[in-house]
Amino acid sequence: MHKIQYTNGAYRSQDQKGPFLARLYPSLVFYFHLFWIVFRASRHAQRGEYDGTNWLESSNEVLQKLENAGICVDISGIENIARENGPVVIVGNHMSMMETLLLPVMLQPIRNVTFVVKESLLSYPIFKHVMCSRNPIAVTRTNPRQDFQTVMNEGVDRLGKGTSIIVFPQTTRSHSFDPKQMSSIAVKLAKKAKVPIVPLALKTDGWRNGKRFKDFGKFDVDKTAYFSFGQPMMVEGKGDKEQATVNAFIEAKMTEWQA
Repeated sequence: MHKIQYTNGAYRSQDQKGPFLARLYPSLVFYFHLFWIVFRASRHAQRGEYDGTNWLESSNEVLQKLENAGICVDISGIENIARENGPVVIVGNHMSMMETLLLPVMLQPIRNVTFVVKESLLSYPIFKHVMCSRNPIAVTRTNPRQDFQTVMNEGVDRLGKGTSIIVFPQTTRSHSFDPKQMSSIAVKLAKKAKVPIVPLALKTDGWRNGKRFKDFGKFDVDKTAYFSFGQPMMVEGKGDKEQATVNAFIEAKMTEWQA
């Protein structure tokens, strides 16, 4: 099985020279493989046979197919997750479906992890069975008060059982970063559960938005996909300092990568 091999907590794709067709028609060939990966995973999930190891293997396969298509993936700061003994809340910006598919291969080898997701994802054809099997926290994105209570109650429960939680607190996915769009719900969850919060900066705009279907756009293989995990922090007081630190970390990384 294709594996991520880290060097000093970092990884960068070394060889994206995949099959000829994958390089000639990267988006078309990748989506064909992605459908097959998700279809197989869904069948296992429907039978109750899809666990964290299976999720890791599926994510690994997606990474390999992305690299075959010519996407370079750059990961840094994974040691900031690995050195923590217990669960954490990971909070980051959100650009494309790529992070949902690739974060399991980065994090699941270290500890169990799940997402806070939109309820609509749990009704996606085929994909819904895979997502439901990972026991995510589902929010409406239309009722802020209800969503807050859901994340607080279910989040504390998941964290108490040793599962780390990934939160994308922006109101919507965006290929640019606006700190004003970042709610403080992840910081508040980490404070209530008394676990560290870890900033995650990512840049996956090489996976473009589709014209008819937002999740299925063409690839820009000239753009590197970046993921960087920051230093863990315990939340003190109201969490304003920690929220500002998360935003500053993401902004700094975005500036660095755009340069």
